[in-house]
Amino acid sequence: MSQSSNTNFTTAARRTAAAPGKTAPGSFLTHIQRDPEKELEDQQRPLDFRLILRIFSYTKPHAAKRNWLLAAVLFRSIAMPSLVALSSHIIGGPISHRDIVGLFIGVGLFATAHALNEVVLYFRVRLSLELGEAVVNDLRKQVFAHIHSLPMSYFNKTKLGRIISRTMSDTDLVRVGVQDVLFVSTVGAGRMVIAGAWMLYTDALLFALVALMAPIIYFMNLYFRVRLSRAHRAVQESFSRVTATVAESVSGIRVTQGFVRESVNSEMFHDLVTDHSRYNINLSLVHNRFMPLLEFNGQFFTALILVFGGYLVLQPHPTHDLVTLIAFFFLSNEFFGPIPELGNQYNQALTAMAGAERVFKLLDTKPEFSDPPTAIALPIQGKVEFRRVTFGYNPTQPILHDVSFTANQGQTVALVGHTGSGKSSIINLISKFYLPTSGTLLIDGHDIREIQADSLHHQMGIVLQVNYLFSGTILDNIRVGRDGATDQQTIEAARKLDCLDLLEALPEGLHTQVGERGASLSLGQRQLVCFARAMLADPRIMILDEATSSVDGMTEARIQKALSILLKGRTSFVVAHRLSTIRHADIVLVLDHGRIVERGTHRQLLATGGVYANLYRKFIRASEA
Repeated sequence: MSQSSNTNFTTAARRTAAAPGKTAPGSFLTHIQRDPEKELEDQQRPLDFRLILRIFSYTKPHAAKRNWLLAAVLFRSIAMPSLVALSSHIIGGPISHRDIVGLFIGVGLFATAHALNEVVLYFRVRLSLELGEAVVNDLRKQVFAHIHSLPMSYFNKTKLGRIISRTMSDTDLVRVGVQDVLFVSTVGAGRMVIAGAWMLYTDALLFALVALMAPIIYFMNLYFRVRLSRAHRAVQESFSRVTATVAESVSGIRVTQGFVRESVNSEMFHDLVTDHSRYNINLSLVHNRFMPLLEFNGQFFTALILVFGGYLVLQPHPTHDLVTLIAFFFLSNEFFGPIPELGNQYNQALTAMAGAERVFKLLDTKPEFSDPPTAIALPIQGKVEFRRVTFGYNPTQPILHDVSFTANQGQTVALVGHTGSGKSSIINLISKFYLPTSGTLLIDGHDIREIQADSLHHQMGIVLQVNYLFSGTILDNIRVGRDGATDQQTIEAARKLDCLDLLEALPEGLHTQVGERGASLSLGQRQLVCFARAMLADPRIMILDEATSSVDGMTEARIQKALSILLKGRTSFVVAHRLSTIRHADIVLVLDHGRIVERGTHRQLLATGGVYANLYRKFIRASEA
């Protein structure tokens, strides 16, 4: 356990994404491993409009809010440059003609339009925030539901922190894309289009000068967009590694403190955080080169308009008047003003897309297997049959080889063997957490592939060596076995198990808070809660995987009697290193390197003097020592 935790932590540290062939600043690592997921992201286009459309498909359930928001955006896009044009008209009209009445009328119209514009701004901001929150809420629900549909193999290959990052921080980045990027960019682009139209109408010659800016902005954007895209993806992937390491470190805190690895792990985490800071700084440097250049271009062309327009006005026979130049100058500010903001929104769009790519990659992850449309909800009796089953978590490396046996309804099957012999793999197949690589697994004569997984799991009870307790009370955790069970039914399950007095002896009895992962309970108390949970489920197939290993001898003696009640009439599979717990099994299967090497009852196997008898003798000697 400690080796696994430490190895994973070291792997997380080694995956700091420095530039290819380079070591992170201050890193003690000699090899930097490229993250395959990050490499895939780097190959993707900076802006994918199919991805953008997919993001905004999540606004369909909120179409009314979205449409009102689009109306507000359209109004703002027209209103802002129109206000500038109106102010120019006031200068060129009433003011230049000394028309006091016209001036007051014009100013009144300007003030009214400006006030209306601000009211629309309030609703635009409010609606965009509400829409962004609604989309993120829907997306998180979908991600959470999808995670629960994925098979165990996915969680064996994916870090917890990466899953948390996809559910929380990456979906939050999608919020930025929904509530800010599209609508702020639309307002900015609309201002430029309307202002440009007014400028073209006001003076086509001066507008031709402005049009020269388009290719400059295009090539500048072309240069920076790839760099910004890579920088954003690097930051987000680095953040995922940091999150994964924190989650793993907290989960393994006992191992860390038990082996005095605080300073070692802190040094590894320091390297990850240092890399993350370096990526953030690199992103800021790229962005801070891009934004000033955009702003400089706007100011440069404004100055150019003043010089060229002033030259035309100051000619002995001017072709342009001062009022036209002033109007054009105001409109040019409205035209160039949104450019820095659009650059910033482009930056935000890349951030949102970096998060969306990872979220949708998770949502697009297909389970390695799923129930076929013809799968049935089978009322289980309990007969389980393996017919020449071969299985490997990696299909090219089988764990089980040609395993065949039959467990009839109500029988107890004990699985015995050394660590890694395949006992847990058999349990995983019966639970339909995985499917056989080859061969057939039958339940009541039906291929397990044709049985709905939910139907099967509703009729199974599982108690593992290390069971998971959720935050809440003991009653809440027992009730996990049967959703909707009353308090009395829950208490009765503990009473049948003959452990009610032990649970009621806790400070608040069955209402005691178990803490995160059951931290406030002893290992034995957690096992008792899980036994009561299984009792409440009233399953047809019962699985006990080292289920009494954390229970002391006196408590185990009480539980053995209760288990005889729990297992009566149910098909049960018992994995135990304590061979005393399986003496009364109907069948004992002895496994060695994924093969069944012996089978029979406890007495029969002792009489043969084979592998099981040898294991039993070692167990007796260990018990007497």
